[in-house]
Amino acid sequence: MDITIPILILAIPLFMFLLLGLTGMKMPHWLAGTLGTAGMGTVLVLSYITALTYFFGGSPQFIAENGERLQAVIFNCTWLQFTPSLVIKLGFLLDPISALMLIVIPTISFMVHLYSMGYMRDHHGVYEHGFQRFYAFLSLFSFSMLGLVVATNIFQMYIFWELVGASSYLLIGFYYKKPSAVSASKKAFIVTRFADLGFLIGILVLSYYTGTFDFMKLTSAPVGGMEGVYQISEQTAMGVKSIFTQSAAPVFMGASVLTWALVLIFMGGMGKSAMMPLHIWLPDAMEGPTPVSALIHAATMVVAGVYLVARLYPLYLMETASLDIVVVVGALTALYAALVACAQIDIKRVLAFSTISQIAFMMVSLGVSRPEFHDGIGYMAGMFHLFTHAMFKALLFLCAGAIIHAVGSNDYTDMHGLRKYMPITNVCFLIGCLAIAGIIPFAGFFSKDEILVACFGHSIFWYIWMSAVAGLTAFYMFRIYYLIFWWKEHRVHEGHHKPSDQPWTMTLPLVILAVVSCLAGFVPMGNLVTWNGVPMFEHANFLTNLAHLDWSVALVSLAVAIVAIVIATVMYRKENPLPDRMADMMPRLWDWCHHRFYWDELYQFITHKIIFGCISRPIAWFDRHIIDGAMDGLAIVTNKASYAIRGLQSGKIQMYVWIYLIGVLLLAAVTAFCLM
Repeated sequence: MDITIPILILAIPLFMFLLLGLTGMKMPHWLAGTLGTAGMGTVLVLSYITALTYFFGGSPQFIAENGERLQAVIFNCTWLQFTPSLVIKLGFLLDPISALMLIVIPTISFMVHLYSMGYMRDHHGVYEHGFQRFYAFLSLFSFSMLGLVVATNIFQMYIFWELVGASSYLLIGFYYKKPSAVSASKKAFIVTRFADLGFLIGILVLSYYTGTFDFMKLTSAPVGGMEGVYQISEQTAMGVKSIFTQSAAPVFMGASVLTWALVLIFMGGMGKSAMMPLHIWLPDAMEGPTPVSALIHAATMVVAGVYLVARLYPLYLMETASLDIVVVVGALTALYAALVACAQIDIKRVLAFSTISQIAFMMVSLGVSRPEFHDGIGYMAGMFHLFTHAMFKALLFLCAGAIIHAVGSNDYTDMHGLRKYMPITNVCFLIGCLAIAGIIPFAGFFSKDEILVACFGHSIFWYIWMSAVAGLTAFYMFRIYYLIFWWKEHRVHEGHHKPSDQPWTMTLPLVILAVVSCLAGFVPMGNLVTWNGVPMFEHANFLTNLAHLDWSVALVSLAVAIVAIVIATVMYRKENPLPDRMADMMPRLWDWCHHRFYWDELYQFITHKIIFGCISRPIAWFDRHIIDGAMDGLAIVTNKASYAIRGLQSGKIQMYVWIYLIGVLLLAAVTAFCLM
């Protein structure tokens, strides 16, 4: 493949960031938005060409003679070289998961760019302050995510990983005059930086023992089942075997160094993907404009942790203890977020906790994936759900943005009965709910079913656990759907305009994403994305997923989803006392779910009472009174001594003669005393 297209995929959003960031304020608003959208549209086309060429082009560069889909480095240039073996390069890596992300990221980013043309204007056509800056930040974020997913080495990934964090900080805090937005952006930045410290330490440990950052050298896994994973490429065999061979692996606190490195790297993924206990930043990140929520929290930034684990999956497979940690963290997070979503009144926060739960689904899928069961179906299922979830969750967030734009509030109590006023948004939101609930034939049904199949093959316990979470997902999504579009007649408050569907720039992305959410489940992902490049399905076509369903699992999950939807329908379709009765029956559970299990209060207690009160305050006192006091005392003594002897340099010759004479006499006396 010619390197021009891959270079342009990265160069165009970077150029748009610089152009809009430096000159945007001198442009008309419409021109800045048009340029940003056109730039991302170009990246979308180029990314599709690259991904489709990889998946379907049949080039020997990408497809081996035995049908295996190969990893291919399109370009790779040296940036920093510390030693002959320790080199940091910047390049472009194509393989099944990076090609998949080249479809996901530009698609959602382009939809957000187009959608924002309408969302960032009020009903009188007045653009929001900082509109050009907003598009510059969108371009920077898109550049960062694209650079992350095509990284040829783990240090390049880390560089763009941090750029993604900086971009999200800028976008979440876009309304910088609003204290809650500033607080949310700082919270997101600090929490993810703490997680990224673990990521960096893990990278350093891994690279120290392997002598490389390169992904192809670290994860080279020839076809051949489980044994193939342990075969490392010749270039790094000597450096890697020291930690990959269990008998020779250095051990720290009962775990191998490789396990520690992978757990620390996963810590970075926990922060970006908002896994417990590092999840607290994501709900507050809703303070940014709603298109930001769709871009960051639906399809791109939050899946970076999933992508990280998938990228290093062959290494994780060597240390299954680290995969067990991934499963436990993911399962706990999925259940927690689903319970909390059932008791929120802010529609964006319902979707935020839904995102946390669904990302945890993907983590669990990767964690339970083992080559001996359906050739690692969990790996494919996790990436499949990443793809489908990106589409329907972006759809749900953009629908929420259209509702907020029409009503002027995030609170569902200000909505109700909007189906008559916003029919297009109603249908699109319903499609998103059906998709995330896992109703056939919508996209989420197929990817969720594959995850449950992987869980079933790994452990019946995790299968039951994740099936319950899937049921909760269907319940809380239809709860919020009915509360927004049904429940009771909408009341237009005095001085407010009547809500309606939004301009075409906002409606078109909804329609496109709704169509994709209906069809994405039929993409033969089992033939495109597998852990070792071998297709799962012998003959892949549009109906492959339907033909290869495990109906014993699918029917159960479908039944659970339908029962959950029926319960939500009975409770929330029409105004009735059932929800209040349920809350009164379980007041403690409702209170804990509504207050997010008091995680924010726990962090406030730990930071303010323990860290600031018990640790920082004594340190500050010691610094102020002991360290500063010692320095101040030294200065006072020096000042007083100087004041006392200032007469010695008065400039009077008589005084100098007397001092000279006294000095000579003292010296003579000392000399005589010594000679005695």
